[in-house]
Amino acid sequence: MLSMFARIFLQRTSYSAILTNSTSTFRCLKTITPSVDPDSNPFGGKGSCSRSVPNDDYFAAIHHISNIVRRDIYMERTLNKMHISSIVNSELVYRILRSCCQHGIESFRFFNWARTQHPQYDPTTVEFEELLKTLARTAHWETMWKVVQQMKAQNIPISPSIVSFIIEHYGKRGLIDQAVELFNRLKNFNCPHTTEVYNALLFALCEVKNFQGAYALIRRMIRKGSVPDKKTYSILVNGWCSAGKMREAQEFLEEMSRKGFNPPVRGRDLLIDGLLNAGYLESAKGLVRKMTKEGFVPDVGTFNSLAEAICKTGEIDFCIDLFNDVCRLGLCPDIETYKIVITAASKVGRIDEAVQILHRSIEDGQRPFPSLYAPILKAFFRRGQFDDAFSFFSDMKLKGHPPNRPLYTMLIKMCTRGGRFVEAANYLVEMTELNLLPMSRSFDMVTDGLKNCGKHDLAKRIEQLEISIKGI
Repeated sequence: MLSMFARIFLQRTSYSAILTNSTSTFRCLKTITPSVDPDSNPFGGKGSCSRSVPNDDYFAAIHHISNIVRRDIYMERTLNKMHISSIVNSELVYRILRSCCQHGIESFRFFNWARTQHPQYDPTTVEFEELLKTLARTAHWETMWKVVQQMKAQNIPISPSIVSFIIEHYGKRGLIDQAVELFNRLKNFNCPHTTEVYNALLFALCEVKNFQGAYALIRRMIRKGSVPDKKTYSILVNGWCSAGKMREAQEFLEEMSRKGFNPPVRGRDLLIDGLLNAGYLESAKGLVRKMTKEGFVPDVGTFNSLAEAICKTGEIDFCIDLFNDVCRLGLCPDIETYKIVITAASKVGRIDEAVQILHRSIEDGQRPFPSLYAPILKAFFRRGQFDDAFSFFSDMKLKGHPPNRPLYTMLIKMCTRGGRFVEAANYLVEMTELNLLPMSRSFDMVTDGLKNCGKHDLAKRIEQLEISIKGI
């Protein structure tokens, strides 16, 4: 009992210290000139007055209040002492609720405090829905339904997206009866049975492996005039694949095709995605092999998912060979495809192939980002091919997007590791000319290396550059 009181005392003491430091800050917020155009404020309503503090102070206030909501057991009393009535509006409440999205009851207490202590604040649908999502995410169902009743009393409608969110979280918790009950009661909330809502209940049924109920729901969906979309097919196929029922998934796709409901993507792509989501990588690889032998090409999104999963298992050679096969069959890679394959080829030292793939992306009209050609640079450095790396980097500065800070930092690090201190110094200067601030560690590595190899004059110039930039 004594230790419990000690903890409470320490917590109250720490928050009183925080409050002492922050009270002056919040008092001065009232007098700062506005920095946000009222016309650009997306939050309407009586309680959504425009922001009257600079951005830095405003977001510092949000961060501080969020910490109090999450941690202070005497939240309401602490908030009352802060005198922040002038900045309590719909935008602030929404941002704090979103920041505290993993703290259901605490968010509910803060929302009630904002409503009861600030008559000028009139909550909008945005805050109500964000609070409902938080309470559903943290499984505070009873409190969630109290908020729903408050919305109903104020004639605030519940959108299908929020209903879908709640049904999905019922499914994740295994509460399928509650999910079905909510689905059947939507008329009471003036919420239509959209495809999104059907998909949510379908997901909940698949979560508890009730495939018979899921298939019955699909039939009801079609009977009521709703059209299945890609997510409808993906949910059911993923559920069957995760249960090892690939034959049932194939039969479902064939039956839907016979009824005239073809998925927006091909059935085989859905099956591959389902197998990958269920962790059956070998089965997915086998299905793709079969497709390519028959002359079919997977969807680019499906191929990207498969390639990423294969690379994680270390089968990079297989991934690169598969990429070459599907490209010969007519696959049109996107930027994500190139990023996966170039990174994979560079890791296993197939640099020539990685460069060839990069140039293919340029021919396709892509302008390489630094993240696309950085793996090739790193592979050159690891092999000790510094001259090739420097030449390649010069080429990419012309053909690709401008280098960024992480890329220059990597270049400097690799050059100093390989003893190329003069080149590292040149990249450091080049970086500052582009208004990219180098890290202190980069300056230290370059100056130490230059001194060790006897280039004291250049080291002194780099030190002076650091002083001029940082104002030391």
